[in-house]
Amino acid sequence: MKNKHIGSNFDGFLEEEGILAETEAIAVKRVITFQIKQMMKKRHLTKTAMANEMNTSRSALDRLLDPTNVSITLQTLERAALVLGKKLKIELA
Repeated sequence: MKNKHIGSNFDGFLEEEGILAETEAIAVKRVITFQIKQMMKKRHLTKTAMANEMNTSRSALDRLLDPTNVSITLQTLERAALVLGKKLKIELA
């Protein structure tokens, strides 16, 4: 039996399986989560302090910092960026 995936790329495989968009969203969220956590650590911000500065709840911040939760709003990301002294930049590539 010939393997239909030999010679294809991983993105092609994920697309065939119908999970490319979901996989990419999780990967992007993991990067964002990592960056936010690193900046919080650098600024010595606890989750409670970060949530307070963002004018949000600790549970909302926990959702933002959950790498598997891809349901976050641009407004939440923007508030986090502002608290960390950064600007949110989103582009289509």
